Amino acid sequence: MEIDREAPGYLYEALAKLLAAQIESGELSPNTPLPAEGQLARKYGVSLGTARHATRLLRQRGLVVTVKSKGTYVAQRDREPPICLWSAA
Repeated sequence: MEIDREAPGYLYEALAKLLAAQIESGELSPNTPLPAEGQLARKYGVSLGTARHATRLLRQRGLVVTVKSKGTYVAQRDREPPICLWSAA
């Protein structure tokens, strides 16, 4: 897969979208390490800052988890959302 460089928006968003698609499809499975940001930058031909921003965006969306001094891992996601026991009414 390659980044859609023609899509409107920022390049980091395109990279995050590509990585999110790989996570959703199972190509990047839960609890496996995401490539280091430097490796992502080289693989997709983007700057290190772009790779960092894309990783940050994935972290904010809950798709990856970063463990200090260990790396960034694909988050384990529940197949079904939790049931809310509190009523809004």
